[in-house]
Amino acid sequence: MKHMAFTVFVMTTVAVAPLLAHAETREYNLTIGSRNVSVGGHVTPKITINGTLPGPTLRFTEGDDAVIHVTNTLKEDTSVHWHGMIVPGSQDGVPGFNGFDGIRPGQTYTYRFHISQAGTYWYHAHSMGQEQDGLFGGLVIDPAPGTPDAVMTSPADKDYVLVLSDEAAETASQIQAHLKANADYYQYHRRTVGDFFHDVGTLGLGKAVRTAGMWGKMNMRPTDLADVEGYTFDINGMSPKQNWTGLFTRGEKVRLRIVNAGAMTMFDVRIPGLKMTVVAADGQPVEPVTVDEFRIGNAETYDVIVEPAEDKAYTIAAESLDRTGFALGTLAPRAGMHGDIPEPRPRAVLTMADMNMARMMKEDPNMDMSMMDQASGWADPHAPAGTKILAYSDLRYAGQQADTREPDRDIKIVLDGNMERYIWTMNGKVFDPAAGIHVAYGERVRLTYVNDSMMAHPMHLHGMFVQLDNGQTAAKMPNKHTVIVPPGQTVSVLLTAGNEGTWAFHCHLMNHMLSGMMTDLVVKRPGAPPPGAAEAMPAPSMPGMDMPGMDMSKEHDHAH
Repeated sequence: MKHMAFTVFVMTTVAVAPLLAHAETREYNLTIGSRNVSVGGHVTPKITINGTLPGPTLRFTEGDDAVIHVTNTLKEDTSVHWHGMIVPGSQDGVPGFNGFDGIRPGQTYTYRFHISQAGTYWYHAHSMGQEQDGLFGGLVIDPAPGTPDAVMTSPADKDYVLVLSDEAAETASQIQAHLKANADYYQYHRRTVGDFFHDVGTLGLGKAVRTAGMWGKMNMRPTDLADVEGYTFDINGMSPKQNWTGLFTRGEKVRLRIVNAGAMTMFDVRIPGLKMTVVAADGQPVEPVTVDEFRIGNAETYDVIVEPAEDKAYTIAAESLDRTGFALGTLAPRAGMHGDIPEPRPRAVLTMADMNMARMMKEDPNMDMSMMDQASGWADPHAPAGTKILAYSDLRYAGQQADTREPDRDIKIVLDGNMERYIWTMNGKVFDPAAGIHVAYGERVRLTYVNDSMMAHPMHLHGMFVQLDNGQTAAKMPNKHTVIVPPGQTVSVLLTAGNEGTWAFHCHLMNHMLSGMMTDLVVKRPGAPPPGAAEAMPAPSMPGMDMPGMDMSKEHDHAH
């Protein structure tokens, strides 16, 4: 044991020595305010940071000490969460967790934390729906010279941050109220009699009728890919007509740091005519993998390298999963150029494969087993044959993971909900601070997400990275702070509980979190008092939010 401790000490000293040599204090002042903004022809109040939407991109170098003064000029409390950052619980920015109570109107709160990582991250509000209303921005950390991160970081000649967002003509509180009153409020895409007869021709009359009946039991529609529609999709706050542009010189390597800050939208990203080499996922380096496109869930980030070989404009196209529009930008050798805009792809149609078949068989023992042969509709982007699409299984950590232990125990997390009441749950409950998950400091656990709903959930754990169990060896599993759990599927991650505190753990679809899909994960040393103020955590106060602690275990009208 002494030898092991000494080895860890030496390795830690070697790793942090470059950081200690570099360390300096980097200071920012952020003022949270508001102004009216025109979105889709409607004037809507939006939240700004230093007068801009999104807020400014904050830049640091690994080893810096961050000092960030946040002044609240709103008429309500606010907060800032540093998404993907490994910080002390008191600096994580979630009101009611770890002794942080939010930032009152007229007050300035100073965040202070040491930066021990590199990569592409972002920041956003964690107060009601303020993230949807505009309180978000990018965050980039360059590796310190001589660190492992510096060795693993792919070099580039140009470096751009692209923050994707979905801008609504309504406020977040209005959207939530509409969903609570009628979960189908924004569902403009409906199946028709013609679609039924198409199913008859494809599946046969019997299967078509049984399929329609099963959709009825699920209380949803196979075209229901997004709870909210009607967005304008932006890149760095610029609409497709405004055409965000990044300049390049032919032959250069260009790094694009792509952040999905969408409240309710996943995107399929492609640059027609250019291959993209993925070099980082959620800020963490991965072995390079070259693709034609990738799907990015809410709150995920991907770094890609592109090498434009021609003196022309290339279109960056981030198409919404529900196919209602694009966030568009341009890579060009000169300002003012436009590339070709790709044609919209067909909207996916969910299939029986997107249901939790084990649950369906339990509820209907006589179910036609041939239904299970259908391919997932959610997973089909309708890309041309031969298109290389990034899969989670392609991601391999660029280096060797420090902890490759087998997990000490498994923790099952069931994701589900009730569409009639627009309630979303984890393990059958809406958010209840007294019903969180407890792990010991240093414990190695497996978190297994079982998605009993027909909607994908991007699950985010604060305070720590998880390793995605994607078929790689333990040493090569990629680090993630947010993991998409597809509809009807099961996904596992490994967690080394190495950061004491009470950590928010939730779906990053804004309205799912606000409707209950959230819990807390408590990490503490044996015998230590509970970290922070978890037991005093107030319930989110979004209009229409159900009271915490509601037991959903006996509800059978499953959501999506």
